[in-house]
Amino acid sequence: MTLPGRLLTAMVTPFGTDGSLDLPAAAHLARHLVSEGSEGLVINGTTGESPTLSEVERDALLEAVVTAVGADRVLMGTGSNDTAAAVRMAHRAAQRGVAGLLVIAPYYNKPDARGLEAHFRAVAAATDRPVVLYNHPPRTGVALTASLVGRLAADCPTIVALKDSSASLDVATEFLLATPPGFLLYSGNDSLTLPIMTVGGHGVISVAAHVAGPRLRRLVEAAAQGDLPTARALHLELYDLMQGLFLAPSPAPVKAALAWAGVPVGGVRLPLVDLDATDRQRLEALLRKAGVVAAAGVTA
Repeated sequence: MTLPGRLLTAMVTPFGTDGSLDLPAAAHLARHLVSEGSEGLVINGTTGESPTLSEVERDALLEAVVTAVGADRVLMGTGSNDTAAAVRMAHRAAQRGVAGLLVIAPYYNKPDARGLEAHFRAVAAATDRPVVLYNHPPRTGVALTASLVGRLAADCPTIVALKDSSASLDVATEFLLATPPGFLLYSGNDSLTLPIMTVGGHGVISVAAHVAGPRLRRLVEAAAQGDLPTARALHLELYDLMQGLFLAPSPAPVKAALAWAGVPVGGVRLPLVDLDATDRQRLEALLRKAGVVAAAGVTA
């Protein structure tokens, strides 16, 4: 089983001025991201504000993005804290032929290790699509362990990769040590892409690629080829922007950044709120520094 590549973008979900799902904007954004270097797109994830999307909206979003860029470039976030719901979403996404599924650890109910294992095994058994596990303790309140991921990777043929947003190089390394050859580790933090790739990681599921796609593509390709001077230069060039896109709860900053970059996608849905004036000024300064917004307010 294969995934689209090393640079996957966790795509935001565009909304109209009334807060409704904007499907033409979603299709346009998907095509734009691919043209800017993204090898694959992850929709209906955390960055896509999945908790606020209805089942009808998720299906419509999937159809629009698959039509725009092809199913072989699309991964669908099908995680839930209800295993039965996660299985249903996995079935629907698989029927559309997506390249893979992103399955986050169940949030809020805080299952123990046995519950986590049973959850992931149930989802993996329900699909023939590649499954990417998603470890994000700050969002979910639970952490996947290396031993658990190792067992799942060894026993479940559809579980082929992990997105790690622990923000710990030690944790990432433990995942690599516990999993078999060919299992793919993606950084869930843009700023850790290079460090994780230097110890064996495959790539990144990125937020910053919304506005710095070509440079992030060069970074992951240089890291994969062992060209550390090039990768390091790009890492340092983009580091402040990578961090700045999280100066407020995501995806509010990256949605504001896209508007400045000439690709408007609307605001965020409650309970998130758009950036205040202070954060907008901070973010604009970082975008200008990174060359995303030129002096005239045009993408660079």
